[in-house]
Amino acid sequence: MSEAQECLAEGAVPIGGATLVWATWQRDGFPELAVSLRELPEANVIRSGTVGAAVILSRIDDRVPDVLRLAAATVGTGAVRRAATVGGNIVGSTLRCLLPAALVLDARATVLDAEGVHETDLAEVVAKRPVLLALHWREPIASAYRKLPAEAGGPPPLVVTSALHSGDGEGHGDRDGGAGGDRVRVAVRDGYEVVSATTACAADCAGTLEALRATALGDLPAAAWEVVRPQITGLLDRRGER
Repeated sequence: MSEAQECLAEGAVPIGGATLVWATWQRDGFPELAVSLRELPEANVIRSGTVGAAVILSRIDDRVPDVLRLAAATVGTGAVRRAATVGGNIVGSTLRCLLPAALVLDARATVLDAEGVHETDLAEVVAKRPVLLALHWREPIASAYRKLPAEAGGPPPLVVTSALHSGDGEGHGDRDGGAGGDRVRVAVRDGYEVVSATTACAADCAGTLEALRATALGDLPAAAWEVVRPQITGLLDRRGER
């Protein structure tokens, strides 16, 4: 970690798979210094509750929740997934295919900047684009993911993600669900924007959906709600399996 920080202090460009910058470098010229995070131990962890930023997408498996695993599996082609990294997708990409999944997991980020290593939220990661080292989350009860079909060359495909979280124990982020109550988180990528919200689980699915419509999600297109509805129904059905 100290070696990586020293390189960054010298102006080195951090890279993982370099899938997003290679063409630009070939066109505009390569940086004088670059530092690879691919051998940094803290950035290569993959286990329950944690995934490193240098983990390539093809390595993401059932050690992580379904929503993150399925999101990684739909990024680009097989060749891209064998080189692209978690950090590159969330910090370096305009599409940020993994961001909705990370948001519904209520994930926190470990980042490296001039001050050293610290933990922050995903909003800061997106806004300030620091060197991402890892994502951490508390395991959800269940999660769901769907990317809708889209025409090649057209707008980015609509992505709908959701997760059911227990109200017990300590977690991260907002707690709109109230003390002790299960809650659902939903995040949708509509175009290049990602909208997310959290609500307490109501007595039934209809009540939960009504509560979600009262959030920022209410302005989403009908196509998104056609996916949100069955996802929430499926998540709430899992509550009795605990």
